[in-house]
Amino acid sequence: MPSYDYPFNERIRTLLRLEDLFVKVLHNLDQSHEFNHHCALISLFQMLDVIDRAELKTDLLQELDRQKIVMNGLRGNPAIAEQVLNDVISQIETTALALRSNTVKLGQTLRDNEWLMSIKQRAGIPGGVCEFDVPSYHYWLGLDETRRRSDLEKWLEPLMPVHEALRIILHILRGSGATSKMVALHGSYQQMLGGAKPAQMMRIELDEDVACFPEVSANKYAINIRFNSLDAAQKPRQCDMDIHFKLTLCNL
Repeated sequence: MPSYDYPFNERIRTLLRLEDLFVKVLHNLDQSHEFNHHCALISLFQMLDVIDRAELKTDLLQELDRQKIVMNGLRGNPAIAEQVLNDVISQIETTALALRSNTVKLGQTLRDNEWLMSIKQRAGIPGGVCEFDVPSYHYWLGLDETRRRSDLEKWLEPLMPVHEALRIILHILRGSGATSKMVALHGSYQQMLGGAKPAQMMRIELDEDVACFPEVSANKYAINIRFNSLDAAQKPRQCDMDIHFKLTLCNL
């Protein structure tokens, strides 16, 4: 079932962007072709740029600590499986410890690698990492896949506690709201938002056979969803039919 996450604030937007980059890095890392490993490294560079713009480590630790308090408050609740709860708390504690144990700035080991930073600088130029621009990088890409994968895993390892923290926090966020079945009349849906605790993210799910996608404009007061399809020239056009979808408003 296709799903779309729409963040309501910059904090959640940053977490989703990093999650997307981790998915791309890990997928390409697992492949064998040099082009896949090139894409993995480019995504790793983009990850560094996102991390540099946010106080990410502090934010992740604060959220993990807050969720640990919330989870401990659920002990003894007959509606909660005790073993599952213990496993989640253990994962939170292990991940928080790994983040705290890294005393340097996130990604600093990569920034200290002059060769990687020279590649990153050239990667910002269209076609800037051609073999005649950076022959050492062309040589590295020509090494056997085991060597390339080993290098990539070494460069990625200091950031893996961030990946685990993202996984825990976003899993909790996505599971936090009640899902409702909605209908967008003629492809359009609006809803006013209220409550003392505003939503942080909206999740939209569609059936596989629904040939359209949502475009969302939202703030803490209201959401506006318009479902579009792509014509033969890939130009979005609003669907003029009623669209059935599932909507979840999520909050940590």
